[in-house]
Amino acid sequence: MLEMLEITWLGHGSFQMRLESGDTLLVDPWLDNPKYPKDFEVTRADAILVTHGHFDHTASVLSLARKFHSAVVAIYEIATWFESKGLKNCIGMNKGGTAQVGPFRATMTHALHSSSLMDGDKVVYAGEAAGFVIGLPDGRNAYFAGDTGVFGDMQLIAQLYQPELAFLPIGDLYTMSPKEAALACRLIQPKKVIPMHWGTFPPLVGRPEQLAGLIKDMPGTQVWTLEPGIPVKW
Repeated sequence: MLEMLEITWLGHGSFQMRLESGDTLLVDPWLDNPKYPKDFEVTRADAILVTHGHFDHTASVLSLARKFHSAVVAIYEIATWFESKGLKNCIGMNKGGTAQVGPFRATMTHALHSSSLMDGDKVVYAGEAAGFVIGLPDGRNAYFAGDTGVFGDMQLIAQLYQPELAFLPIGDLYTMSPKEAALACRLIQPKKVIPMHWGTFPPLVGRPEQLAGLIKDMPGTQVWTLEPGIPVKW
C-alpha cells in the first residue's frame, strides 16, 4: 500500500518531506534563501540530509538540528565537522552506503560538484559532493541529485534503484542547465522530475518550461514545477 509523501519546496535546493506518520525529513536546508516561503515554519525535523558543504545547502543545519535533535546524514567529512560544532546525532557515510533514518532509507550516490565549508574565515575540506536515493517505507524511491552536472552513471542509479521521482538542478552556472537535466531524465527515466536550484539569483537562468520542452518526446516523464511553501503529495 502506498504511503503518501508530502513534499514542500523551501526555495533553492531546500526541501521538506513528510510522511503520513508525521516523520519529517529535510534536505539541504537554507532557510534564509531568497525564495524561502514567507511565514513558513519548520515544526519538525527528524533527520536532515546534506549533499555537500556549500553554505546554500548547509546554512540552517546547525540551528535546526539543535532545535529538533535531528539526525544529520552527510559524507564523513561533513558529519565530522558538524560533530565538532556539538551535534551529537551525526551519521557520517560515503557513496554506495545506506543509512536508515526512521522510516526513510538514504543511499548516498555520486555527484559532480565541489564541496567545502566556511569555518569563520577558513575554507574547510568537506569531502566530495553527493546525492541521495531516498527510500520510502512502501518501497518507492526518489533520487535527490544535489548540485551536480549530468554524468553517465546516472543510468546505474536507474538500474539499481528505479527512482520514480527525481529532484534535478536546472539553474545553470553552478549546476546543470535544462539541457543537461534533459539528458539526466533520459538516463534516469523517472515518472516525475522536480526542478530545483533555479531562480534564486539572476545567474540561475534555467527554467522548468525549458526542461519540459526538451523532454516533450518523453511522455512517461512529467516536469513537476513546485511553488515554494505549497505542499504537494506523492
